[in-house]
Amino acid sequence: MNQVSHIANLTDTICALATPSGTSAIAVIRISGDQSVKVCHSIFFPAKRGFDLQNAKTHTLHYGKIVKHNEVIDDVLLSVFNKPNSYTGEDSIEISCHGSPYIQQKIIELLIENGIRLAKPGEFTLRAFLNGKFDLTQAEAVADLIASHSKSSHDLALDQMRGGFSSKIKELRQQLLDFASLIELELDFSEEDVEFADRKGLNDLLEKLQSEIAKLLESFTFGQVLKQGIPVAIVGEPNVGKSTLLNAILNEEKAIVSEIPGTTRDSIEDTIVLKGVSFRFIDTAGLRNAEDEIESIGIERTYKKIDQAKIILFVFDVSKSSCADIRLTLKEFKQHIRKLPSGSDKDKKFILIANKTDQLVESPEGFKKMVEMECLFVSAKRKENINLILDHLSEYVEKESISDSTIVSNTRHYEALSRAAESIISIQKGFREDVPSDLIAIDIRQALHYLGEITGVITTDEILGNIFSRFCIGK
Repeated sequence: MNQVSHIANLTDTICALATPSGTSAIAVIRISGDQSVKVCHSIFFPAKRGFDLQNAKTHTLHYGKIVKHNEVIDDVLLSVFNKPNSYTGEDSIEISCHGSPYIQQKIIELLIENGIRLAKPGEFTLRAFLNGKFDLTQAEAVADLIASHSKSSHDLALDQMRGGFSSKIKELRQQLLDFASLIELELDFSEEDVEFADRKGLNDLLEKLQSEIAKLLESFTFGQVLKQGIPVAIVGEPNVGKSTLLNAILNEEKAIVSEIPGTTRDSIEDTIVLKGVSFRFIDTAGLRNAEDEIESIGIERTYKKIDQAKIILFVFDVSKSSCADIRLTLKEFKQHIRKLPSGSDKDKKFILIANKTDQLVESPEGFKKMVEMECLFVSAKRKENINLILDHLSEYVEKESISDSTIVSNTRHYEALSRAAESIISIQKGFREDVPSDLIAIDIRQALHYLGEITGVITTDEILGNIFSRFCIGK
């Protein structure tokens, strides 16, 4: 797809189906541009006599028929939004018709015959951005809002769409811009050897900016988790009940359960939502020395999934394990994790699951020490105490959540913030080494540039094309 084409021909009037394609009770066709009202006036016959669509007030609803060459296509409702009080900032109309694919197609064909072209993916929101209805982070949040699949991802997108993240970035950029102006002023009077910018004040500001950006960068991991769901790996030796536990958590027969060790040879994934947060559960192949090539591949994939997981449910058979066995197995497992690409188990939450309590005839060896290790005693087969696991998962989110704080969830924003942080470090270094003001000014301009890229104060056709090409058509 030609990305630059997304910002071409913005004077055209565009249309698109705004609801999912296929048969439905109703469908909505969105139109935006200077010719919206004129074209709809020519094909819309209102039920109210004497009504003129061209004189309709904004945010009003009108009933009538869409007609082509004296043939009625459908009875419809027209929603009128006059510029600048519309989503795009242009004259816009939405046609609500019956959800027949034939009706949808005929109305869109009629609009095209009258000089309106089909919209490209994200073109309505692109126009909203270019017309000042949104900044770039808010526009991106529209796509995230549409794609949200849980309360947490919905709330995060909604906050960003309402300008929560934008406000923080604009505040940081404005503070730096104020000092940049003083540095630039010094350059204009360089021959007079004067300083307009208080160096101590600027250093204090840089430290504050560095701290604020560091917090935003640190929030990215959690932001991605809220947006995409928290990955939870269910691991353990073969035949300890991992697949049975997955089925019990999901409350459905998702994984094949067998007494034969090594039944699960590939990872199985599914998602549930707890208290508004999505958790992606991964049932992995049993950890043991593989007996054939297929099982070996499964175990290799297990460790890849473990590397991606934020939470690990480490399952063991409590009827056959002692506390010493568990400690040894867990130690060996963590040593293996440290060899993975991420190279650390510190960022992972371990929850020890003592499964198969239904097979116990007496307290397991080292029961007191297991309790001290905060093991959760469950019977996946009988679905007993599964709620304890779910409660622990919810507690993890509550501890990790950053209340009343701005959270970064977009990779583009993270990369721009990282570059801005590097520029600020260069500015600080320049002050320490008494670098000339003109060189410091270059680093300040770079930091301003990267912060401006986030909200769209500074942007390029390539960036816009890349962002809006990912939107659905009709938005």
